[in-house]
Amino acid sequence: MTDLGDFGEFNADDTADGPATASESGGADDASARTTDEFEATAVEPRGEDTGIGAISVSQGLQISEESDDTTLRTYVTEGNRSSVRIGTYLLAPYPEAADGRGGETLFCRISALEYAQQYHADDATEIHARRAMRQDGIDEADYKFVADLEPVAILYRDDGELKRRMTDRVPKPQTVVREATDTEEIKTGLKIPEDGVFLGHLSVGGEKVQTAASPPTIDYRLKDDYDAGDPLVFRHTLIAGGTGSGKTHGAKNILRQYLSEDRTYPMEDGRDVQAAVVQFDPQDEYAQMHDDNPELTDEFARRLEREGVAYGGHDDTKAFVPKVGTASYSAGHHRAEQVEFTIPFSMVYDNPWLVAGSGLNDNQYGALVRVLLPQFKRQYGDGGTYEEFTTFLDDPALREELDESGQVHEATFDAVRRRVVGFDHVFDQDARPITDLVHEFVRPGGLTVVPTYHITDTRATEAVVLALSSLLIDQKLSNDPTYDRIKETPLVLGMDEAHNFLTDADSVQAGKVIRKFTEAAKQGRKERLGLFLITQDPQDIDDAVFKQINTTIVLNLGDEEAIKSVNIPSNLESKVPYMEKGQMVVYSPDNSEPVELIGLSTCLTRHGRD
Repeated sequence: MTDLGDFGEFNADDTADGPATASESGGADDASARTTDEFEATAVEPRGEDTGIGAISVSQGLQISEESDDTTLRTYVTEGNRSSVRIGTYLLAPYPEAADGRGGETLFCRISALEYAQQYHADDATEIHARRAMRQDGIDEADYKFVADLEPVAILYRDDGELKRRMTDRVPKPQTVVREATDTEEIKTGLKIPEDGVFLGHLSVGGEKVQTAASPPTIDYRLKDDYDAGDPLVFRHTLIAGGTGSGKTHGAKNILRQYLSEDRTYPMEDGRDVQAAVVQFDPQDEYAQMHDDNPELTDEFARRLEREGVAYGGHDDTKAFVPKVGTASYSAGHHRAEQVEFTIPFSMVYDNPWLVAGSGLNDNQYGALVRVLLPQFKRQYGDGGTYEEFTTFLDDPALREELDESGQVHEATFDAVRRRVVGFDHVFDQDARPITDLVHEFVRPGGLTVVPTYHITDTRATEAVVLALSSLLIDQKLSNDPTYDRIKETPLVLGMDEAHNFLTDADSVQAGKVIRKFTEAAKQGRKERLGLFLITQDPQDIDDAVFKQINTTIVLNLGDEEAIKSVNIPSNLESKVPYMEKGQMVVYSPDNSEPVELIGLSTCLTRHGRD
C-alpha cells in the first residue's frame, strides 16, 4: 500500500484514485462553479471593523411563534467569533425603525443550539478529506457554515428613558446584525432580574460568569425582597436541593446571612419595620458557626462584597438552642455562639398529640388518643401534667376496663395506643428550662437561633424535638389569638436542613398532620411574614403538598435522575445539573426572573467547616 505521505502536499484536485469529481472537491452547486474572478468581484471589502458576531439567517426560514416548537430563529456566526460563543450565551438583535413609530427595540435571546453545516454540496467524509484533516494543524472553517439556534426571551424597549421588557411579538429582519449582550442593564432587564434584593450569586453560562464592560464585570443575581416590588420572596418559600459536596450548606449560609443583615427589615401591620428572626434546624451542627467570622475571607474579597452590597462576617446575635435529650451531650468546640439548653414540656402534646405517636397510629387509635385519653388526663392532672404521669395514667388497669365497658375505647385499641406512646421518657420534661418559657429569647428580631440535633442518636427523639418546635412556631404564626405575641409579631424564616426527613410523604396519621400543618404554613406565609427555607439532598421525598408552595428553587449538583426530575426545572437546565461543579446552581423562581444559571461565592461569608 502506498503511503499518501510520499506525495508530499495534497493537490486539491487529486484523490487517491485520480482527479477529483465535482462533489468531492466541494464544487457541485452553482455557487462553487463560479470563476475566481466572480468570487473576487463579490468579495467583502473591509471598510472598518466588523460589529457583532454574525447576522440573522433565513436559510431554514425565519419565524417567531407563540409555540416554541414552531419558532425558527437562527444566526450565522462569522469565522472569527465561532470559538467564543457557547450554548446559553445571551444575544441581542435590534429591530429597525418600525412604520408604526416603534423604534429602538431589541430582541433579547439566548443560544439554544450550535451547528456546523456544509457550505457546499460536498461529502467531507471521504478518505482524502479525512487524511488531509489528520495531517494539518487545524481545519479551514471557511468551508463550513456555523449556525446558532436562538431562543427568543423578550423584547427590550425604552419608555421615558427606562429600559423595559415585554413578550416577544415581532420577528427580526433578515441579515440583522447580532451582537453578544454585555451590558448589565440589558441583561438584567432581559432576564427580569431585580436590581435590588437578596444576593444569591453571579449570572453564568456553562459554568463561566457572564462578563460585562462594567465594574465589577459580573452580574449579580438577587431575589425580590421589597413589598414595593411585590411580596418578598422569602415569605413565598425557598428550597435548596443538592447532593453531598455540592456546596448547599455553604450556599444556604450565604443566603441566610443576607436575611440577617441589619439593613433588611419588613413592615408589620402595626407600622413597625422589623428585622426577621431566623430559626434553623441543624442535624449536622454547622450553622452555629455563623456566629464567627471566616478567617479565609480576605480584605480584598471583603471590599468586593461591600461594593456589591453583600452582607458578610459572623453574626453576633447567634445562639445555639440545645435540646436536652436523656444523657446526650453536646460539644461545641467549633463555634463561639452562646448555648441555651431547653426541654420539650409534655403540655405541648395537648395541641399536637401526634408528638407522642412515634409509630403509625390508625384513625381509630389516633381518635382514642385525641378525643378520650389526653382530655381525661388533662382533667385529672391539669396543664402541668408530665409525660411520666401520663404513662403512669395509662398503666392503670381500672382505666382500661372502664373505657372498654363504657364503649369509649376498646381494650385492644387502648393497648395499641399505650404501646406506641411509650419510649419518650428521655424527650419530655428533662432537667432544663421548658422551651415555652424561652420563647422571647428563642425568637429574636435580627437573631439567628440554631437548633442542633447532631448529638441526639435516637431518630424518634430528633423528630419529636424538631416537629414540636416547628409546630409551636407555625401555630403561633397562624393563630388569630396567639399565646406568644413575640412569634406573631416578628417576621420569621424557618429553616430546616434535611427537610426530607420531616416532610416526607407517609401513610401514618401523625405524618399527615405534619404535612397539613406545613402546607397551611406555606399557603399563609406571605401574609403572616413566615418563610420556609428548606434544604435537602432528596427533594423527591418531600411531600408534593409542601413542594407545590415553593416559589424559589435553587438546585446544585444532583446525581440522582429521580431527584433531578422532581425539582421541576426547565429541561435545558435540567440536563446541566449532573455536571455542575461545587457552587454552581440553577435558580428557578418564576416570580423573580427567567430560569438562570449562577455561580455562588467561592468563599463563605461566615465561618464554615470544622478545621
